[in-house]
Amino acid sequence: MIETVLVVGIVASLFVGFNIGGSSTGIAWGPAVGAGILGKTTAAALMTFFVFLGGWTVGRNVMDTLAGDIIAIEISLTAGVAVLFFIGLGILVANVFGVPVPTSMTTVGAIAGLGLATDTLNFEVIGWIITWWVVTPVIGFWVGATIGRYVYPELNRRFEIRNSAGPLLVLDRSGSVPLPAFGPNTTFQELAGTVVVFVVGCYMAFSAGASNVPNAVAPLVSSGALSEEPAIVLATVAIGFGGFTIARRTMESVGGELSDIPLLAALIVMITASTITTALSWAGIPISLVMGSVMTIVGLGWGRATRPITAREAIRGDSDAELSMGALRAEPDAPVTSIGEAESEQALEASDLFNPQAVVKYLSMWIIGPSMSTALAYGFFTTLELV
Repeated sequence: MIETVLVVGIVASLFVGFNIGGSSTGIAWGPAVGAGILGKTTAAALMTFFVFLGGWTVGRNVMDTLAGDIIAIEISLTAGVAVLFFIGLGILVANVFGVPVPTSMTTVGAIAGLGLATDTLNFEVIGWIITWWVVTPVIGFWVGATIGRYVYPELNRRFEIRNSAGPLLVLDRSGSVPLPAFGPNTTFQELAGTVVVFVVGCYMAFSAGASNVPNAVAPLVSSGALSEEPAIVLATVAIGFGGFTIARRTMESVGGELSDIPLLAALIVMITASTITTALSWAGIPISLVMGSVMTIVGLGWGRATRPITAREAIRGDSDAELSMGALRAEPDAPVTSIGEAESEQALEASDLFNPQAVVKYLSMWIIGPSMSTALAYGFFTTLELV
């Protein structure tokens, strides 16, 4: 009986990891694949390696929180399998609504439901986690808003990343030893931009591993059915398989919002979200790339669009000035105006990026998702008493 439950638990863990790999790989490597820097298979291979690295190092701190700090008892194998079911259900609901609900929030919600049902929930730990869930989107928004309002136009003018025709690098065989050289149309700026995109993709994959590997296997680790090391390998295999299969389509769309903004803006979002996620994962806080990514995108577009008015008018929302949220896509040679001055028509040609209704949808699901997993888990464990 125990062996059967363990097999079911491993299958549930693989399912969760598979779906995590499908979404996280697209977010981490979509910009690089879209820019033609590397292929989808190479991106999936790099994703697998750096997910393992992130899970094996920083991810252990998140594993400890999920497996032992949220509730005061060990999760039984049967209860762990049930928790994984609720995590998978949360992912399914997110896919149905087309909203990137952070997996970490769903995981914590399911474990918290178990804790409430058994009167073993550590309210101090859960309160600390929820506090960071509130603070993280705020940090992402204001980092993005500050960069978008005061820095982005100049960055866009100086460092816009464009791909030239032909190979990036070639082998120079004129000497006795073949050496790498610039392609026929490659510029130094293009090469530097390519290296940055590649490094940031690796960094984001590492961050995804640190935050998401524990989500797929923490219930099994807490039950004692698996130790940390084989659990991390299991999660890595599942996430990697998702990266090689269903992520091929998500890499094309670049995680929804990221497909609608230029590569430079995508890099800013990736660096900001990865740094926030890695730092909190190091502190043992279950967090997701989704929260930082979405709100940094929102802040970047809002900050860039509010340049024609003063900061006080933008924050209060009491200005009648027309705000073009698509200004992130302005041409690099568009004149950079001072704060408070009207933008040129050249800078305001793009369609709107900032969609308040979409933001409300995301925030609503971030509340509904973990709340639903908590309520369902609480009802389930209260009724069946599987612990």
